[in-house]
Parts: sequence; structure tokens; C-alpha cells
Amino acid sequence: MAVTESTTRARADVGRYVNDALRDRYFAACDAVYAMGAPIRAELDVETSFGTTHVYRYGPTDPAAESRTPVVLVHGAGTCSAMWYPNTAALSADRPVYTLDTPGDPGRSIQREPIHQPERAAQWLDEALAGLGLDRVHLVGSSYGGWLVLNQAHRRPGRLASVTLLDPGGLEKVGLRFFAWIFASLFATFAPKALRPRLAAWLEQPVLIVPELRTMIRAGVRAYRIRRPVPLPLGEDELHTIRTPLYLVLGKRSLLVHPHRQVERVPRLIPDARAEIVENTGHGPQIDHAEQINARMLSFMDSIG
Repeated sequence: MAVTESTTRARADVGRYVNDALRDRYFAACDAVYAMGAPIRAELDVETSFGTTHVYRYGPTDPAAESRTPVVLVHGAGTCSAMWYPNTAALSADRPVYTLDTPGDPGRSIQREPIHQPERAAQWLDEALAGLGLDRVHLVGSSYGGWLVLNQAHRRPGRLASVTLLDPGGLEKVGLRFFAWIFASLFATFAPKALRPRLAAWLEQPVLIVPELRTMIRAGVRAYRIRRPVPLPLGEDELHTIRTPLYLVLGKRSLLVHPHRQVERVPRLIPDARAEIVENTGHGPQIDHAEQINARMLSFMDSIG
């Protein structure tokens, strides 16, 4: 699908593609990853105060389930909705599922105004849900998307039936160890094929052994320039305001947060929150433990409605 806005106009605080050729190469790589997930039923463009948000619609396979509370997935930084390919089939089997390309990250959304400030981020997401006609959703976020979801639960929870956070931002200040892991993982994508399985195990980085993912990530780094600061975590007073049912999933070897600290802290601050640590994983439990995480997310959502 063509992007309708020229990539030659640039603002210092708005993400952009380097050029059209690299953008199109990235889109082709994304499409190869989308093909590994559930069939996309529809693609939609939703206008907001901050630009055009591109949305993918999945399932459900049972038409009678169209009225069930839908799931909305918000991806992590530096990627797009394609990252949800291990999850879309299971989640959309009996619920409508929407995935959003976050403006400011590589994807098919078009950013015109920054959304990194917490109130602006909440306004963008609320406008996107309103534009889709969604009044009640199960909102799921991974990594930076987890910060967006947590921020939404604090600032604009009116449309939220529940929130699920997958090794999210927003709980701790992002430390050097996480950035070191990101850079090491990126460099590892250039390693010889024979070394990638060992590096994937060492880095807890499934991207390295899925050729389509590896190609997409490398193409995105070359094609897109992210223009936003790292978001600050929510304070304890802010977390304490959250009343939306919340499910927190952390990888035992996460480098973004301290899992044991947060699995105790979050339920203490947020009434009735569920929190658990998944063994043998790091920052991407929904990718390398997809079957397990899909089942647990659906069980949590089914308990709410």
C-alpha cells in the first residue's frame, strides 16, 4: 500500500522514512512477516490530531463472536504491527482483533505531530479507538507499546475493559543494560548464519533465527528515523490511580525491568492486578512462548468478558 504523504518533508520531532525506495523495501519485508500470522481481514486508516493511524483487522473466525469485546494490540518501538504474527491467529479465533501501527515508528501510519508526551499519547490512542468505533477494548502492549497502554490506563481508561502488559516500559527508567542488549542484538543480525542460533540463545533474541523477522528489523533500521525521547516511567502515585483490570507478564531474564521487583510492586500498587514471570525468556515472551502467552491472555480476557 502506498504512503500518500511525501517523505521529503521533515520535522525534528516527527519520525520519517529516509526515502521512498527504502520505505518500500521495508514494507515488502513487513508483508513477508504478516504472511506468517492470521489472514488480515481489512486494513483501515484512521485520522487523528497527530496524523493517520494505519490499522489491521483480524477475525474472528466465528461470525457469532463479532460482538465480543475486541482486542487491540500496540507494538514495541522500532517495529510495526507485523511483530504480532505469533499471536493474531489465536487471539482472533473467537474475538475481533485490531493491531495499530504507532505513529513515530516504522509502519504504514503517517505521523504529523509528536505523541511522546504522556497526555498526547493518551489522546492519540483514544482518538484512534474512537475512529474505529470501539467503546470497550482489551488493550495489549509490548515494550514501548506497554508504556502506551499503561499510560492509557492512567490517563484515559474510559474505553478499556482490561490492559495486558508484555514486558512493558513505564515501570522503570530504561537502563544502559537494555540499550546495550538492543545494540548487541542489532549487530548480531549481521553475524554468519551458523552463529545466529547460538547468539539468539545468548541474547534471548528470537529475531535472529526467524529470517523474515531479521530482514524486517534490518530494513526498518535503514529505512526509518525515530524522533522521540525515551518515555519516563509512571510514578507510584500514578500507578495507584489505575483501576482497569491489569495483567502483567515479565520475562525472567528481562533487561528492561527487574522482574521480581515488579511482580511484587505492581499488584501492591494496582488493586487486583495479576503479575507473573515467564521462565526461559527475556524481552519477547509473546514471540518465543507464543502458545503459552496467547492462552493466558485469552483466559484473562475471558474472565472479564
